[in-house]
Amino acid sequence: MLLMDSSTKISFNRCIRDGDLVIVYERHDTMKAVKVCENSVLQNRFGVFKHSDWIGKPFGSKVFSNKGGFVYLLAPTPELWTLVLSHRTQILYIADISFVIMYLEVVPGCLVLESGTGSGSLTTSFARAVSPMGHVYTFDFHEQRAASAREDFERTGISTLVTVGVRDIQGDGFPDQFSGLADSVFLDLPQPWLAIPSARNMLKQDGTLCSFSPCIEQVQRSCETLRSDFTDIRTFEILLRTYEVREWKMDHSKVNDGNSTACPPRKRRQPSSEASVGDNASSSAVMARPSAETRGHTGYLTFARKCVS
Repeated sequence: MLLMDSSTKISFNRCIRDGDLVIVYERHDTMKAVKVCENSVLQNRFGVFKHSDWIGKPFGSKVFSNKGGFVYLLAPTPELWTLVLSHRTQILYIADISFVIMYLEVVPGCLVLESGTGSGSLTTSFARAVSPMGHVYTFDFHEQRAASAREDFERTGISTLVTVGVRDIQGDGFPDQFSGLADSVFLDLPQPWLAIPSARNMLKQDGTLCSFSPCIEQVQRSCETLRSDFTDIRTFEILLRTYEVREWKMDHSKVNDGNSTACPPRKRRQPSSEASVGDNASSSAVMARPSAETRGHTGYLTFARKCVS
């Protein structure tokens, strides 16, 4: 988690307190962020959960309801926050975020400029990457979105690492106060090529830039602008395919030409303790199949490095 004031930081190494933000985990696709209040309760399909029972327990604890149902109380890491935050705009997900942080070479102590705060998904991961001594300055032209993002950063405990500004970066560029100081710049704009000259002025020598665009036409025009002052220009599309791994019952009495009608053929591994097919009419097998929730195209990531003059 983020390294901040030891008296206020949310960490896996301390217990849950009144006022903390926790991620209530029901299953991999059902989570929600909840602020702990001693006199409050959470009601869901598993029953009623008293917040007072959560206080004093470590993050990761399994807690039970009045009906015997249970949930897990998890710390609000950037990965989990990305899955539960309010979508004020399209957001970047974990696959794109991890790639961006690696290729932008964001490490503790970096100064990062971001244009297009949106819902703050990427900003939260930037903040953890630059902590404890770095800082993220993020800008959005929409005042209400910026205010909402600022509130979210307060809730997740990263407000000391992030400064939110209201500014039209496409039209006005980044503030001159950051000229030559930024280690990395990230652009999530409809017309990123308009902001590239300003981004170049903000970057240190050999600094890195990334532009996220949903359309290839945006990429082409951005690359044309980048060629004059940047090198090592690369564009990527990140496609993530997840698999479900679970145990299935196999009905061998219905096998026809090597395929079972009980379930479609998948990559599978027979447990070592299982008897041979000839000994049992049915058995179990561990199978893996592509998840139905797999996301397709999100956008293109274009990276470039400022030329050393």
